[in-house]
Amino acid sequence: MSANNDNKKSHSGSAKILGSASSAILELAIFHPVDTISKRLMSNQTKITSVDQFKKVVASKSLYAGLNFNIYYKLFQRVYKYSGQSFVKEWIDRNTSIQSRSIKNALAGSMIGIGEIALLPLDVLKIKMQTNPDAFKGKGVFNVIKEHGIRSLYSGAGWTAARNAPGSFALFGANSFAQEYILKIKDNETPTWGQNFFTSIFGASASLIVSAPLDVIKTRIQNKNFGSSESGFNIVKQTLKNEGITAFFKGLTPKLLTTGPKLVFSFALAQSFIPMFDKLLSKKD
Repeated sequence: MSANNDNKKSHSGSAKILGSASSAILELAIFHPVDTISKRLMSNQTKITSVDQFKKVVASKSLYAGLNFNIYYKLFQRVYKYSGQSFVKEWIDRNTSIQSRSIKNALAGSMIGIGEIALLPLDVLKIKMQTNPDAFKGKGVFNVIKEHGIRSLYSGAGWTAARNAPGSFALFGANSFAQEYILKIKDNETPTWGQNFFTSIFGASASLIVSAPLDVIKTRIQNKNFGSSESGFNIVKQTLKNEGITAFFKGLTPKLLTTGPKLVFSFALAQSFIPMFDKLLSKKD
């Protein structure tokens, strides 16, 4: 039984939170440097034609930059996303006549994805530390808020929502589609770890491809100095003018090779941990 599977028995809220949190902690321990590499590639606006240039863009500063903010962001984000999606899915089950398991999971994922903008300040701080640490020169977080206002930590909120809606739709929808139509897992069956890993590959790949253009825009908005007033539409215009349409898929291949495994890892773990914690907690009861 998975985190987003259409099962007759619903897992407890505690199991969902513990399973999601555990996957987030393991993801952070292994993949933070990978996330930093991906963000720096998306932020880079020049062509990389040599190993030296690649090193300059990717590894000129610590790959663990922003880890302090990412610990809070990833923990809250994964718990919210993986456990929250199943709560929304259950609401859709009760209040709509939609029959397709894949569509219900995709819609729940999309709705929960839009709500992720509540966590945007932590994401903004993390990305700035990873790609533009000079933005903090001589400043602490509270000084930044005092100088530029809380709104500065919500830069790119609209573009983030626009990215998360289709990205989360694809993540949960493609994962559920693979469970239902490729592996033929019924709604009362419990997928194995291997099956969860396999279907998570479909979900993660679909999510990264669908959200790639908007993710580039979002990252470029968020890596600016605090107080920057450059709009997302202007970034789109300048990107098309200076780099061409392919720039919106900049870093996609490295992202599929680096961020892809990270998302597959955490998503598959969450789907496996949630029923595991559910069994452990039910034994205590």
